[in-house]
Amino acid sequence: MNSRRMLRVALMAALVVTPVAIARAQWGSGAQTESADSIPQANLVQPEALNQMLRTERAHPPVVLQVGSRAMFDQAHIRDAIYAGPGSQPGGRELLRSRVDRLPRTAEIVIYCGCCPWQRCPNLGPAFAELEQMGFKNVKVLYLANNFGTDWVAKGYPVRQGD
Repeated sequence: MNSRRMLRVALMAALVVTPVAIARAQWGSGAQTESADSIPQANLVQPEALNQMLRTERAHPPVVLQVGSRAMFDQAHIRDAIYAGPGSQPGGRELLRSRVDRLPRTAEIVIYCGCCPWQRCPNLGPAFAELEQMGFKNVKVLYLANNFGTDWVAKGYPVRQGD
């Protein structure tokens, strides 16, 4: 097994085992209860479609924001994604606001988490609602049915570790 494949396998293992514990911890005090299922279908983007968007040369590529835990972001994240804090926490939503505050309200934004299966993600619903309240009109949410490791890393889409 070559070193690149071994790295993907190790990343996937880490990203499948730890996210559920992280997500459960985020449901503690201050957590919002909007679920990922509250996000309209029209605002969802599939992993393959986002990968294609990111590979296509564009004058204004989408701003990709990870709205999950810092530990997950440091393990692996979508290349060029920006850490924006856990959407389920007040401090995370504050960081999210600061990351996007200067963007035009028409900017194309894609948020994702991938901490756990879609139905149990505590971060996407609150982050999406926050961006809507701020007046952003072009927000998409990456639909990761299982988690980031299974639905992005294991498919060989580009990732980066650390900052």
